Amino acid sequence: MRTFILMILSALFTLSSFAQKFPGPADKKATKETVNLFRSLYELQNKGIMYGHQDDLMYGYKWWYEKNRSDTKDFTGDYPAVAGFELGHLELGDERSLDSVSFSQMADQIKAHYKRGGIITISWHLNNPLTMQDPEVARKRQGGTAWDVSSKEVVASILPGGKNNELFNTWLDRLAGFFKGLKDDKGKPIPFIFRPYHEHSGSFFWWGTNICTDEEYAALWRYTVNFLRGKKKIHNILYAYNTDMVTSLEQYMKGYPGDDIIDMLSIDMYDRGEQFGAELNNALGFVTAEAAKRNKLTALSETGGRWGKADWWSTVLLPVVSKYSVGYVLTWRHTYMPRFPMGNKNQPFPDDFLNFYNSPRSLFLKDIQKPNVYTRK
Repeated sequence: MRTFILMILSALFTLSSFAQKFPGPADKKATKETVNLFRSLYELQNKGIMYGHQDDLMYGYKWWYEKNRSDTKDFTGDYPAVAGFELGHLELGDERSLDSVSFSQMADQIKAHYKRGGIITISWHLNNPLTMQDPEVARKRQGGTAWDVSSKEVVASILPGGKNNELFNTWLDRLAGFFKGLKDDKGKPIPFIFRPYHEHSGSFFWWGTNICTDEEYAALWRYTVNFLRGKKKIHNILYAYNTDMVTSLEQYMKGYPGDDIIDMLSIDMYDRGEQFGAELNNALGFVTAEAAKRNKLTALSETGGRWGKADWWSTVLLPVVSKYSVGYVLTWRHTYMPRFPMGNKNQPFPDDFLNFYNSPRSLFLKDIQKPNVYTRK
């Protein structure tokens, strides 16, 4: 009997050690490919920093939706490892996003990037479900959009018991429908990172820290994940918790909905001046440490350079992110040039971007294709 008990304890210890070494998604019913993606990302963030670009496959400074085209590929000869997509206005039943991107074409490019072994991340600037129905508000700038922070009752109105809960369920139904349509050539669901309700530490979206309570924000997250995972049986999503610039772990974790639904701790930080390097270093220090403690993934999920800082990629961003286990950095879409370091206006990136690309610490698509992140073969 003693020998049997020792064998059982040994087996439990082995399983515990395995789980610690090979953590997995929060969703215990996650598809095999989603589990593989999580574990691949967990390993890759210790190998280097993947580069991601929002809407990179949909348009650039000088072109609009050309299959297989990419500003990153045009400039470096390689695709970004991570391709970002935006679903704002999907909830309204529109054919195009708030950035005028066709949802049908977006789905095609998600499938294409998955097929070539790339990683997909999706954001959602959903409209304000409370104020968009008010004609007076709609006439105002940003009225009814994700940026409409004129009411602090929005989140409460869409949670169970709220007057807009039924409307919100309709929006989630449409979201689920789009997600269920993301399948590979064999009909298997395509895994992706979903980052809704982002930048909660700021107050520029209706889910922001001064627009709803931390308890309401956590409840919104849990309601959404339970709807998609529980009601709709969607198990191919890795969920990314996200804030804007913060200065402490306490501030970062305000409103955190729980380890049982979150897979990634991410942060958005744009370069707002000379202090950016120190601010980013501070934030990545406690975010990556907390992620490691919780066996979560990490990302600098939005960033962009300072106006006029042409060597920003190699002298500001790279030295800081190289110090930490940051899964990827993603720069925003190329429509708004002032958000990015200015270089030659005839090319999509400044010359210094090649220094970032050529660094052994940066990872682009070719660097992550073998083994495949979804099959690990």
